Amino acid sequence: MADGSASVMHGLTSVMVTVFGPREARSRATTQHDRATLSVNDGRACIQRGYVGRILEFAANIKSTFEPVLQLYLYPRSQIDINVQILQSDGSLLQAAINATTLALIDAGIPLNDFVCGITCALHDATPLLDLTSLEESDLPHVTVAVLPKSGKITLASLETQLAVERFDEMLRLTGDAAKVIHIEMVGVVKARTDRIVRAMDSAQASGGARGIPDVDAEMGE
Repeated sequence: MADGSASVMHGLTSVMVTVFGPREARSRATTQHDRATLSVNDGRACIQRGYVGRILEFAANIKSTFEPVLQLYLYPRSQIDINVQILQSDGSLLQAAINATTLALIDAGIPLNDFVCGITCALHDATPLLDLTSLEESDLPHVTVAVLPKSGKITLASLETQLAVERFDEMLRLTGDAAKVIHIEMVGVVKARTDRIVRAMDSAQASGGARGIPDVDAEMGE
């Protein structure tokens, strides 16, 4: 059973992330004595046909995005596994995976220095576009950015096409503003889930704890 999970929908794109750990490391070769080892699976057994190559890239991007943000030093000689499952894809896939990973880690109770908010942005002439579809991604230069909303720092900027520097700066400013909006939505989801858990615990205590606490997945839709 997963220690944390979250599903995120951006338009027609839907991603589910499950987190296992911290738990005992399976391999001594990868065990670190002063911190936990972060592992992100490639989703090979989970994803729809045709996305294997992209999810391999996602795994590397997600790992590099979250390693500086997670407080891994709290869990020496242990392992944290992140599993990404693509349920439906229509663009902004990395964005959805990053946001689902943030919520799943919080659901697992693993401390982060800040929320991590993923945003995909493009510019059509002078018109900014967010949450791109697959068709928009194929036609427009775009960037996916992972932002820490409290500090404004960027932990990932994935750009697969050429882009003028001034346009890139404009898109970064826009993603910073969008990250603040996503952050508000995430905080609302986390608070709502916490309230449900507290009510369930109060109900279980009132009934003698016989029924236990129901499992409620963290969900975020946009």
